[in-house]
Amino acid sequence: QVQLVESGGGLVQPGGSLRLSCAASGSIISIYAMGWYRQAPGKQRELVGTITSGGSANYAEFVKGRFTISRDNAKNTVYLQMNSLKPEDTAVYYCNADLLERLYTRRKTYWGQGTQVTVSS
Repeated sequence: QVQLVESGGGLVQPGGSLRLSCAASGSIISIYAMGWYRQAPGKQRELVGTITSGGSANYAEFVKGRFTISRDNAKNTVYLQMNSLKPEDTAVYYCNADLLERLYTRRKTYWGQGTQVTVSS
């Protein structure tokens, strides 16, 4: 069984910062790309950014220069550092991981349960 668990969400004032974490655990052989998505109320889930196993990251235009994705392969963990937060960044943030699981030796994408980020004064 593979699980992704996010943490680090909360309430922050505009202009503030938050760091989200997402740890993968369970029967994992290797993890390929990991990513962050978000979903605001009444809107579709959208991509925030992704990072390869080698550490190369790509970002959506609306977060470039403000958000940074990194990962610690030894800990099977991906991070999302969010700076200069705006009210429009308010959403539930989800991580995902494209990984090779040991149980069936198959490649599959798993999702975390989501963590709420609220940007408000």
